[in-house]
Amino acid sequence: MARTARSRGFTLVEVLVALFVMALMAALAWRGVDGVLKSRDAGREAVDRTMTLTALMAQWETDLQSLHGDAGVPALAFDGRALRLVRRADGGLLLVAWSLDGGRWQRWTSAPATRAGELQQAWLRSQQLQGDSPGQLHLLDGVTDWQVYFYRGNAWTNAQSTGDLVPAAGSGASAPARTVEQLPAGVRLVLQLDGQTLTRDVLVAPGL
Repeated sequence: MARTARSRGFTLVEVLVALFVMALMAALAWRGVDGVLKSRDAGREAVDRTMTLTALMAQWETDLQSLHGDAGVPALAFDGRALRLVRRADGGLLLVAWSLDGGRWQRWTSAPATRAGELQQAWLRSQQLQGDSPGQLHLLDGVTDWQVYFYRGNAWTNAQSTGDLVPAAGSGASAPARTVEQLPAGVRLVLQLDGQTLTRDVLVAPGL
């Protein structure tokens, strides 16, 4: 009489091997998904940073192209830490200070001034900024250094050197002689950002 063949089941070793293979495939799949997510996040951060930098460069250019030439304080000055400028705005004149503090690029603006005394007070206040002063905006991280150059005498020169002096507005026979430093024809910004060098040249357009 023939014996009936019984179906053979999986052994414990085979089950363990199958589980190991499934776990390995799941881990590889997760690493792939994680890599895609990280690449997407990195791409999004790069796009956001580029858009932020583009907006900041536009603001920088607008400030320099709105300079007011003679308002009782220097219209444009750079001391190595901050660049201060006087620009036209609705309601009067603004004192603007761009500065670098602890790797953070920042911008501060005064309230609109309509009198020379108000602008002089704003100039003094801009020299006492501490990085978290009222009106001071934190714009960009990762800036390790910056340099500013002025285009004077057909060449780019150190912005901290003294420029030529010219008669101030209103000077003449009926007014005391007064001179101011001549504004440069252009301003060059050099930023050290994320290990790279960013250079931006802007033509200066002063007004009175």
